[in-house]
Amino acid sequence: MLRKSFSARAFALVSTAALTVLLSAAAGQAQAQEKPLLNASYDVAREVFAAINPKFIAYWKAQTGQDLKIDQSFAGTSRQAQDIIQGKKVDTVTFNQATDINVLAQRGILRTDWQKAFPNNASPYYSTIAFLVRKGNPKNIKGWDDLVRDDVKLVFPNPKTSGNARYSYLGAWLYANEKFKGDDAQSKQFVGKFLHNVVNFATGGRGATVAFAQNGQGDVLLSFESEVLGIAKGDEFKSGGFEVVVPPVSVLAEFPVAVVDKVVDEKGTRKVATAYLNYEYSREIQLLLTTYYFRVNHPDVAKVVADRYPKVRLIDPTKVLGPWDKIEQTHFASGGVLDQLLSTRK
Repeated sequence: MLRKSFSARAFALVSTAALTVLLSAAAGQAQAQEKPLLNASYDVAREVFAAINPKFIAYWKAQTGQDLKIDQSFAGTSRQAQDIIQGKKVDTVTFNQATDINVLAQRGILRTDWQKAFPNNASPYYSTIAFLVRKGNPKNIKGWDDLVRDDVKLVFPNPKTSGNARYSYLGAWLYANEKFKGDDAQSKQFVGKFLHNVVNFATGGRGATVAFAQNGQGDVLLSFESEVLGIAKGDEFKSGGFEVVVPPVSVLAEFPVAVVDKVVDEKGTRKVATAYLNYEYSREIQLLLTTYYFRVNHPDVAKVVADRYPKVRLIDPTKVLGPWDKIEQTHFASGGVLDQLLSTRK
């Protein structure tokens, strides 16, 4: 009887200990699964990632059985890069210009050959710069030449803080470079007039949109084609009756992505971070991206949606101005061409 009682007591103690171990393991596993993934993106990407993230969470659950939380950060990409340099624990970046990812690579925060980690130079989708004008296009805006007229006022973000705005600047520069057959002096004069006509330099794309669409500033908003089409066809600013002008020639705007190596290795999130960015290349997400008016490289999807987009000849900045590091140093670094032209604004 005593032996039987001891065995029962021992069994109870062992069972309690085992349960404690199991619960601790389960808690640890749940904690690992619930460790959030932080994605940093450009200022006007809120809607598209609000659509992508739940789909990836469901995909990840189906593939691994794990629950996942994705946190998002939105701002001008140059500001995002500086925040990461200063210690912000971002797992992935989905930016709108390579220069801001190169800054991170130069600091050793991610691999220097990051563009080889994913297809299409690590750019799942692309766009260009287009113009949003007021109802009826009262200033008869057709192309870049119209943006340097004295009677036309422009709104776009500050190229010092926004990748979006850098593409607007580069679009004007590349157009002028072709028009004046590579004459830098004439190109500077053209882009100087272009910058002189800007009435609001917001820090990011969203601020520029609000200034133009809500506050009535300027005659033309410059932004990504995807953004201006979304404004013109969406519900938020529908009452404005805005119209989209896509110039016949514009700049190729790629949207590069990268895993932030230093952070994912510290957090143990490399596998899910890599899967998250690869997921943007899936047919499902490529189709989804076209509903937000992005252009995609997926052959089947691109063929299906080809008629949705205006015809435009896109100029790759790196084919004309050299690699992004050179473009950054020449145009956007302190004392570069942009600073020189901005200093002449009155």
